[in-house]
Amino acid sequence: MAKNSKFGHLPLSTSGPQDCALTGSSLLQTPYLNKGSAFPQEEREEFGLTGLLPSRVNTIEEQVKRAYVQYNARRTPLGKNIFMTSMKEQNETLYYRLIQDHLKEMFPIIYTPTEGEAIQDYSRSFRKPEGCFLTISDPDGIEPALDKWGPSDDIDIIVCSDGEQILGIGDQGVGGILISIAKLVIYTLCAGIHPSRTLPVVLDVGTDNPDLLNDDLYLGLQRPRIRGEEYDAFIDRFVRACRKRYPKAYIHFEDFGLPNARRILDKYTPEMACFNDDVQGTGCVTLAAIYAALNITKLNIKDLRVVIFGAGTAGTGIADQVRDAIAVESGKSKEEATKQICCVDKPGVLLESMKDDLTPAQHPYAKPDKEWEGINHKSLLDVVKQVKPHVLIGTSTKPKTFTKEVVQEMAKHVPRPLIFPLSNPTKLHEADPKDLFDWTDGKVLTATGSPFPPIETKEGKKREIAECNNSTIFPGIGLGAVLSKAKLLTPEMLVTATKALAAQAPALKDPDAGLLPDVQDVREISVNIAKAVIKQAVKEGLNQEKEIPSEDGELEEWIREQMWDPVYRPLTKVSREEASRVAKGEAGSKGSAKS
Repeated sequence: MAKNSKFGHLPLSTSGPQDCALTGSSLLQTPYLNKGSAFPQEEREEFGLTGLLPSRVNTIEEQVKRAYVQYNARRTPLGKNIFMTSMKEQNETLYYRLIQDHLKEMFPIIYTPTEGEAIQDYSRSFRKPEGCFLTISDPDGIEPALDKWGPSDDIDIIVCSDGEQILGIGDQGVGGILISIAKLVIYTLCAGIHPSRTLPVVLDVGTDNPDLLNDDLYLGLQRPRIRGEEYDAFIDRFVRACRKRYPKAYIHFEDFGLPNARRILDKYTPEMACFNDDVQGTGCVTLAAIYAALNITKLNIKDLRVVIFGAGTAGTGIADQVRDAIAVESGKSKEEATKQICCVDKPGVLLESMKDDLTPAQHPYAKPDKEWEGINHKSLLDVVKQVKPHVLIGTSTKPKTFTKEVVQEMAKHVPRPLIFPLSNPTKLHEADPKDLFDWTDGKVLTATGSPFPPIETKEGKKREIAECNNSTIFPGIGLGAVLSKAKLLTPEMLVTATKALAAQAPALKDPDAGLLPDVQDVREISVNIAKAVIKQAVKEGLNQEKEIPSEDGELEEWIREQMWDPVYRPLTKVSREEASRVAKGEAGSKGSAKS
């Protein structure tokens, strides 16, 4: 990614040399400064490394080749995950470069599904702490713990989890620290967020997982989850402490349970730039696929009719993003836009008479009972007959529920049905894309929640199946918020980010290509998303960073210059007295213990 020295003066600039106050083994033990066998001869002499390394100087490409051989020697996905964690603890630049060079292959290892195994095994395989551990039994310890991570300008993104709903494997308690760490790895990989300027946090409020409660090696608070007022007070104290210590940091809430995820997000969204990937990320990437499909069908989003089958966190999150997009594009109120979305859950279509049994996120989508009198609202087929949707989205985890009868009923009423079976993993998908293609004579436009192979058409062509991968959108949103120092993350900013992703859909150039770009191209994707978010923040007057270029090309260069890349920068020796925390090896999750 090309850099522009015009912006080399910026605090987050990644051009030119890097200050370093460490020498000898201390330098070799600092992951974000260590180059291992790639230290050039002059740096070996200047930083006291002579005799501490083999004589041959490697390039980073040679190091990657060696590391990849070592990686492949691990026979299981979890073994590969453990190897990568060990590498990250030794040399962060090499860790990120190895993944970047093998991104599609390694993504399932460093994130879902393999990271889920690592999280389940967290307490038993624990070797070295990483991140910030806050416990509800010691709320007075929140502020002192955060203080260890440096002064107010040292942290750009905070990812926090209470570990209740991890990657589809449920309550993992204190092991949730690993999901916060993994999410920040993706921010760095996919959007160039500086790894030494991130803060992973676990909010330990106990666990309802019986295996952990009965495990004498469990490292977290070994008692049932605390809920209610005490829980809310703890979360609030944490958020307020973050705002006090790091007033311009972007807060990402991750894998909170269904009772809390939306409630917490809604509480703090009007006050600060914050995000929940389970709620908003899934919604944004799905909306991007819809936007791309609408460009093909020439249908306007203001006229859209949508059925969402599965109204949990993901389903209502998608509903919210679609509602906001309809409202933003059409000028309708959110209440009016909501009428175009029909949410179906276990009891059937959400109805006003169910209000006592609905979650806060479901309430806005409850329909008047009289609209569904005499209709079997528990039957998806009857719902499709009644609504005649342009879009059918599955977030139900109920496999094979998008039957041939349902799909062909939908295809009777719309020329190009948009059908997105998004439930994970693959075995829980509502329909196989190949069946959707066959049942609609190839008219379907689809995206899925997991990777699927291309479909071969009757003409012998291959139709690519897009994957609704959140990692194509949330890193770019975060990058835009960080660089603009956005005060808030508004619906308009999310809509413009979503449209920026949709504009990069391969299907816009080739009808047999996917509705979303491939994660392989995610860094360039993130530049365009960040650009859209920054421009919208400026338009709304929400940017705290004032020196933002207004011209598109220059803005892109400004963004790229501040994106961290896994390359070794030359080191400049400085004294400890004049050194920053980064130069002293005290920054980020690896350096906090040295502060």
